[in-house]
Order: sequence, then structure tokens, then C-alpha cells
Amino acid sequence: MPSNYADILSRIQAALEASRAVFARFTPGAIATEYKAGHDPVTEADRALDAVLRKELLREGEGWLSEESADDPIRLKHARVWVVDPLDGTREFVSGIPEFCASIGFVENGRPVAGGIFNPATDETFLGSIDSGVTYNGKLAKPSQRKSLDGAVVLASRSEVKRGEWKAFENSSLKIRPMGSVAYKLALVSAGLADLTFTLTPKHEWDVVAGAALVQSAGGFVSTLDKAALTANRRDSLLSGLLASGPYLKDKLIALVEPHLPVAQQTR
Repeated sequence: MPSNYADILSRIQAALEASRAVFARFTPGAIATEYKAGHDPVTEADRALDAVLRKELLREGEGWLSEESADDPIRLKHARVWVVDPLDGTREFVSGIPEFCASIGFVENGRPVAGGIFNPATDETFLGSIDSGVTYNGKLAKPSQRKSLDGAVVLASRSEVKRGEWKAFENSSLKIRPMGSVAYKLALVSAGLADLTFTLTPKHEWDVVAGAALVQSAGGFVSTLDKAALTANRRDSLLSGLLASGPYLKDKLIALVEPHLPVAQQTR
């Protein structure tokens, strides 16, 4: 479909293809790993992907926010900004679990308007913008049309499940599927390959902007924990958490998580 973001989508697609060649240089499960502050892993692949994505995407007059680049506050002065996680799911990449991806989001005036996500292990590409819809491996996709949470497939953070943060939902009628990479989870929801996902744990913009753009572009529901639209390119890139689903599960998802939100974020 024609799009006002045709050039942006073309750049995203080219960048994802360039990331394919970088991923091919490394073997998941057999790569040296360092650890940043907070014990987050980082590899040579993260840095190599960051460099190639920046080269393919960034143009004069645009801002840049990436997990693997030093944050330059000049981005706050730009209306158009790239928000990138070169390798989301590094823990899975290091462990050889096929749940990692390159994640590219594009923000215009604080609104995520386009995104692309590529999982090299499964050879899945998700691409879309708010005026063109979303494609999954080149074919038009749409989010889940389910209207009930009974039996709905929810993608949960594997690390959150291990920490016991999903105990409250284990006896519900949901089908909980632990998985790495929040970006990949959001991409799967955008294409209707899962019904919903959520995290009540703070996430950085680079974790979720691309996936949120895809879900919204496909016609799905995305919200922060305070039930506000996700805005990006803020000075503080940390978000409270995120809810995402097909369009008809919005109210049911909010009702499901509401009792488990911090008091300040609950409906009064």
C-alpha cells in the first residue's frame, strides 16, 4: 500500500537485510559475552549491528536513540528519531535460543509511526507503518481478532516468569508462553501469531518502540501502564511497562492487569 513513510520503510528494510549479513558472522550459543552495569549481557554482535543499522538508517536532521550507543541529548531537538535495539534478546542469543531480533522503530513528533523487526534464527521479518499496515514475511498481516481472554495465548517474559512475576496469572484461563525479547513478542502480536503480551516491569524505549509501532500499524492495541498512548523520544527513556493485544482484547487486558498495578497507576 502507498505510504507517507515509503522512504522510511525502504530504509528499515535495507537495514534489516544488512543485519542479516552481520548475524551470519556469529554463532548463537557460541559467542563471547561481556556484562554491562546491571548484569545485562553485551556481545560483539550487538556493537556490530548498532554500527550497520546507524549507517543504513540515519540521515541529517534525524535523531538517534540506541541501546548500544551513547545517548546524545541532541535527539530531543529532532522531530524525527530512530529508536533502535540492535540485538533485542541478547540473553537468548548468547544461550542459542531462537528468540532474538534486530528491532528498528521510527518516531515522528513523539509518536511511533513505523517499525521493522527481524529474527534471523526463524527468518521472520515484520515491517509496517501507521498508514500502510504490517507485513509478515512480505504478506499483509493483522492482529488477533479474539474477543475473549479464555484460552488466549499471552507471550510472557522468560526472565519475569523465572522471577515469579507471573504467579498471579498462572491460574487464569490464559495460555502463558514464556519467551525472550520483548520486541519479538510485540512483533508476533502485531501479526496475529499470539493474542497479547504485557510487562509490568519498566522497559526502555528501545525495547518496545518498534514493536509498539507494528502493533498499532496493524490495528492492535498498545498502552503504557497508566493507560496512556506510548510517547517516545523523551529525556528519560524508561517506560513503566507496556500492554499490547488485538483490538478486541483492550478492555479485558486492562481489567486483567489493573489489580496488579502500582496504586498510582490504578483507575481511581
